[in-house]
Amino acid sequence: MQHDAAIPVASAFVTARSDSPARALDDVFPASAPARSQAAAPVLIEYASRARLIEIETDWLALGERALDPNVFMDPAIIRSAERAFPDTRRATLLAWQADENVVRLVGLWSLSFGRVARSPLLGSVLVAPATPHAYLATPVIDREAPDRVLAAMLDYLERDAGMPNIIMLDAMALSGETMASLSRVLKARHSAPFILARAQRPMLESGLDAKQYLEKSQSSSSRKKLRQHRRRLEEKGRLESKVCKEPGAVGQAFDDFIRLENRGWKGRQGTALLCDSAEAAFSAAMVADLAGRGDAWIHALYLDDKPISMQIVLRAGRVGFTWKTAYDEDFQDFSPGMLLLEDYTREFLADRSISSINSCAYDDKSFMSVWAERQDIGQVCVSARRGPSLRFFLICRLRQAFLKMRSAAKMLHASWGRKWKKA
Repeated sequence: MQHDAAIPVASAFVTARSDSPARALDDVFPASAPARSQAAAPVLIEYASRARLIEIETDWLALGERALDPNVFMDPAIIRSAERAFPDTRRATLLAWQADENVVRLVGLWSLSFGRVARSPLLGSVLVAPATPHAYLATPVIDREAPDRVLAAMLDYLERDAGMPNIIMLDAMALSGETMASLSRVLKARHSAPFILARAQRPMLESGLDAKQYLEKSQSSSSRKKLRQHRRRLEEKGRLESKVCKEPGAVGQAFDDFIRLENRGWKGRQGTALLCDSAEAAFSAAMVADLAGRGDAWIHALYLDDKPISMQIVLRAGRVGFTWKTAYDEDFQDFSPGMLLLEDYTREFLADRSISSINSCAYDDKSFMSVWAERQDIGQVCVSARRGPSLRFFLICRLRQAFLKMRSAAKMLHASWGRKWKKA
């Protein structure tokens, strides 16, 4: 099936607000697109090419201001970078457009990749989100005006297209967000339901307190005292500076420092650092550069005599920030450089009224980011675009759930053996 043109989907009409960014219909859909019937619904789904993703940046930024749950990992800049770096990975980026007689506006974006269930070919392919490497949120970006209609239109598209898998695996879906509530309503209306395979709590920063009040509340007095001692001891060793790189050129230079710092640490030894894979390094550099070009990526760093000892890359979508990647110099690990830097950027975030919250991108609340007191419920979720019950959907969910439980048990056993080995 040809995917380059938009297709109409049965959905209720939603009036576009006159003050919202909009574009002429002919500018959005080429003349070669199928003619739209007067009776066709105003929500149209488009399977976007990489070139198309370049054209919609203005629409994407406007959608981000109206989104139920902003998600930087659905940003077209990130998707484009992934498609350049990983051309063999098949992706499907769905755009939802809301139309009236004169204008359309972007009301939804969901990027998915094609995959297998637990690497098994037995049950065929599925769609997976996030669609890019090093992405930590699967939630689609949907306009808050009519989320149920937009999500229903997207599921309709997947159900009707015989070339598309109709089962979607969502890794790190925001369970407590409004988008998940909308998706649950839509699935119920289709006589289906989301299957939650696993769940966890992710630290986040969302508070009206100032930095002093927040850190006093979230950290014990002994922890704060110890961190003050660490900071003083580092200052005795040289010139200690906390910097924020936001200008694109400075971000690029700091990113080069970051990937080298990360590669010298445990991730480099384990082969999981960005520099260990040339395609991942190219992808990451391109996406950070693209986002920094419009002010949506910056880097916080703690320097000792101009040498980085701790760094944090932050990405942004609308009013929400995402602490994407962190690295520290293990030669200074006794001084807790990661925690010292976390204190610094926590102060910055809480002072910035253009930011409503920060998503830690952590898998659970057991990392050093757990000092942030707020929590986001996240989960691995499986949904079906088909209406009604499905035996294949049930089998895939059970297989995936069993795989996740087995992997979790193996990790716990490995950690237990590691502790016993150290004691011995």
